[in-house]
Amino acid sequence: MPRRFLQRYMPHPETLRRQRSLRFVSHIIGDPGLWALSRRTVANAFSVGLFSAMLPIPFQMVVAAFGAWLLRCTLPLSVGLVWITNPLTMPLIFYGNYRLGAWLMNTPVREAPARVSTRWIADRMADILPALALGSVVSAIVFAIVGNVIIRLVWRWHVSRSWKLRAMRRRQARLDRED
Repeated sequence: MPRRFLQRYMPHPETLRRQRSLRFVSHIIGDPGLWALSRRTVANAFSVGLFSAMLPIPFQMVVAAFGAWLLRCTLPLSVGLVWITNPLTMPLIFYGNYRLGAWLMNTPVREAPARVSTRWIADRMADILPALALGSVVSAIVFAIVGNVIIRLVWRWHVSRSWKLRAMRRRQARLDRED
């Protein structure tokens, strides 16, 4: 993973510290350890962000920020990854989590009516919630582990590739000087 690529899209900590709505956590936001970009901190940030994104709870960004603070990983990545479950993707992801939980619990899947309403959800919540919770936790754990492993492998591949390219350039420069 190229650090420059990630740094290009990350906000600057000073900008966030000066925002009025974030002043109460400015001492945490200003911690340089939460902005470090290393293989470990980025991989752990992906784990925290993906784990938080799969949970059907309010304030996922707060959970991701707290997880980043606990694990000392890259704060903006973990908070930003929560937006995988945005208002457009959330119904699909949580329905998939529910179906996974129903399959794991070996219970029949409740089919949604043609027109879903809050009344229908409130009436079925007792039936839906156990399967949704189990499916969400299982998918959160799986996505967190897979995301962590993939980021570590991609980072290692990128570093190895850049070392090989650098060695090739040195070899070519040496050959050019000899000619």
